[in-house]
Amino acid sequence: MDLGLRGKIALVTGGTRGIGYAVAVQLASEGCVLAVCGRSKNDVHRSAEELRATGATALGIVADVTRTEDVERFVRVSVEELGGVDFVVANVGGTLGGDSLESTPEDWAHTFDLNVLHAVRVVRASVPYMRERGGGAIAIISSISGWKPAPRAQYGAAKAAEIYMASSLARELAPSGIRVNAISPGSVLFPGGGWDQFRARDPKGFQHFEQRDFPAGRLGSPEEIANVVCFVLSDRASWVNGANIAVDGGQGRPSAAGY
Repeated sequence: MDLGLRGKIALVTGGTRGIGYAVAVQLASEGCVLAVCGRSKNDVHRSAEELRATGATALGIVADVTRTEDVERFVRVSVEELGGVDFVVANVGGTLGGDSLESTPEDWAHTFDLNVLHAVRVVRASVPYMRERGGGAIAIISSISGWKPAPRAQYGAAKAAEIYMASSLARELAPSGIRVNAISPGSVLFPGGGWDQFRARDPKGFQHFEQRDFPAGRLGSPEEIANVVCFVLSDRASWVNGANIAVDGGQGRPSAAGY
């Protein structure tokens, strides 16, 4: 299916590894012009070079998404270099702290900053440029942890907030021709990621987790998430707005705890 993305300009936060990088690769294969950001200069340059090697026009910018000035610079420089913004993928996420009674208020604040406020920053910075181009689409990468309880309540609460934010922004921005949706992956396996590290540390526990919580007997891949993101950004999904789309293979619990 031709998604009609050729020539569209997409910004991807955290586009150097895992889901974010897979989204960037898939958008590039669809003909998008890209800008990705990340905190590591080496990772940003490597990712941009790999994207350009596929024939795509790609820009890599070093940015810490917890810093408003960095996010605004990422968006501004991308617009100056690429000519505008059509799509935004707010992908950065993570958590700090342990279980609820072990986590500090600072852990909660950092987790909300990294997930929710990072998305707020990139949306606020991008929307004026999207309006200039007559609209566009935004995908906020949340998680099934936003409604399926698991340890680290601060992470689940932040992901639930992202889901709510997407539905609220969808109503607010629809008159400007901008659609906003949340994509909620289940557990995703990729080299160097958290689940890959768990598999290396505890192969038996990982195998039990796969068998217990995944009807297909395996975790998801970044590419499977990226395919859904690209479809939702495209006009093929023109009547999908304010939705929360789970991409989890029917996963049960989003945690290996208790195996």
